[in-house]
Amino acid sequence: MTTRASYGCQPELSRGRLYPEPGGESRGPRNIFQRDRDRIIHSIAFRRLRHKTQVFVAPDGDHYRVRLTHSLEVAQIGRTIARALGLDEDLTEALCLAHDIGHPPFGHAGEDALEAAMAPYGGFDHNAQTLRTLCKLESPYPLWNGLNLSWELLEGLAKHNGPVRDPNWALREIDGAFPLDLWSNASLEAQIAAVADDIAYDNHDIDDGLRAGLLTLDQLLELPFIAARWQAICDRYPGARHETLIRELTREQIGVMVNDVIDTTRARIAATGVETADDVRQAAQTIGGFSAELAERERTLKRFMYANLYHHPTQIDAAARASVVIADLFAAYWADPALMPEEWRASMPDEEPQRSRHIADFLAGMTDRFAQKCHHEIMGEQ
Repeated sequence: MTTRASYGCQPELSRGRLYPEPGGESRGPRNIFQRDRDRIIHSIAFRRLRHKTQVFVAPDGDHYRVRLTHSLEVAQIGRTIARALGLDEDLTEALCLAHDIGHPPFGHAGEDALEAAMAPYGGFDHNAQTLRTLCKLESPYPLWNGLNLSWELLEGLAKHNGPVRDPNWALREIDGAFPLDLWSNASLEAQIAAVADDIAYDNHDIDDGLRAGLLTLDQLLELPFIAARWQAICDRYPGARHETLIRELTREQIGVMVNDVIDTTRARIAATGVETADDVRQAAQTIGGFSAELAERERTLKRFMYANLYHHPTQIDAAARASVVIADLFAAYWADPALMPEEWRASMPDEEPQRSRHIADFLAGMTDRFAQKCHHEIMGEQ
């Protein structure tokens, strides 16, 4: 059994929830972070990730990642690292599962289109939308809006990429109701969730890109650290199928990154002398992450992926079409709220910016397929 480290978040020391719950956290066998995780898994917003873009818009093949499978893979990597470091695995898993819930349809293309539509009204950001969804829009309980998640989970989602110096309107609204100390570092659990996200999409997007034929192995082997690992794998398994070797490359890449994060984080913990979760938040640096050498390799890999996959002509064309769908729907709903479903139409505010933010909430919750369906119904075209 893994020993819980003092610098990890302790469920019994949680700062609690915005709304006190009948019976408190002592009812049943689950602690506060386990309840958070389960509330996320059972939410409608989480299930919708099944049909939201990871790399490919509304992919036809069953073998490509979507936001849901990506989130599950992030959670697996996050739990592995958290266990090795003695962190709270349940909080880490919950952060990993929830981190993309605010993503609109069509991935970053959809986010860019919503940001453009919302520019006069404070903009749009998928991280802030994740908190808005969990704290306001997803409301299965009779006593309050939102899922009423723990302070530690909301803090981690707000700050997993570091302190927030200039929060947008949506995050300011959440922070105003339940202050999240946006100026400080996040917990180590949140820092590990962030790096687990990088590890997952760096490697699994390569797998999907190769499968789709938008990347080639020859392109990948232009990266020396990939070429060296590929050669070692081929030497180790001389009779293996090409596809099997590709999957072994993905596994080894993930393993190297995970072990680097564990070793580097342990060394930083020792060097900084942090002893509690609050020490981590007050530290002068991010503690969880890659070594300098691997961080540079990871940046090189990201540049490669943008140049060869994310900005591939096929992807750019798909992104352009997706942007039109979002822009058209935003304009149509703004001009005629009667086009929206009854529950959304009935609660449409009359004043700006609330009116446009309401429309953005509706659009951000859509799946790729539903957005395409609504666009076809309204515009009469595919």
